[in-house]
Amino acid sequence: MKSFLVGLGVFVMFFGTVQADEASVAEGLSKVIPNVKKESVSKTPIDGLYQVIVGARVIYASKDGRYIIQGEMVDLNKRENMTEQALKSARQLELAKIDEKTMIIFPAKDEKHTLTIFSDIDCGYCRKLHASIASYTDAGMTVRYLFFPRSGPNTESYFKAVSVWCAKDRNNALTDAKINNKVVNKTCDNPVDEHMKLAQMFGVTGTPAIIADDGTMVPGFVPAKELVQHLGW
Repeated sequence: MKSFLVGLGVFVMFFGTVQADEASVAEGLSKVIPNVKKESVSKTPIDGLYQVIVGARVIYASKDGRYIIQGEMVDLNKRENMTEQALKSARQLELAKIDEKTMIIFPAKDEKHTLTIFSDIDCGYCRKLHASIASYTDAGMTVRYLFFPRSGPNTESYFKAVSVWCAKDRNNALTDAKINNKVVNKTCDNPVDEHMKLAQMFGVTGTPAIIADDGTMVPGFVPAKELVQHLGW
């Protein structure tokens, strides 16, 4: 009984230390990065270095939260990109929070997977992808579009995105805008600014940016058949 209590005491002391370490990292980082919680912090195999999930991004921090490192951590023995594995999980969590009512969706006939794509109406490769949208949906991939006008807010591309969202038939309006370069100017309450903030959270810098349902991010246009192979579907 005595040995059990001693063992329990050691466990409590260890667990308390881990919690304190993670809390101190979060506290240090919260001074410059809002909304960092200890639940977002975890130890890495490197002593004194902590992994921190910030939205759909991963950084590494010192125990006191004073120093941060941005980059990839790779386990050479296992040949595993540990950062990418963490990113995939983080992206999945953030994707689950996005209301599908704020997206323009082209459903698959027999859905096997879901693609969430940040897209710019005036992006050439975005138009190329949309021109072959049937090849994705026929392959069982539902396509969910989010707007990311790369030129920024209050630009021609931005207003095109707003007009498409405000159209009576958004799917047809998006196709007309991308394939036929035809946009009927409209205004209404819209999620375009929200989509742009999401793109920033996901670290999107170009379009199209494809995020698979397993959290994998694929930058640029990839034909449907090649995408299936790339993702191992």
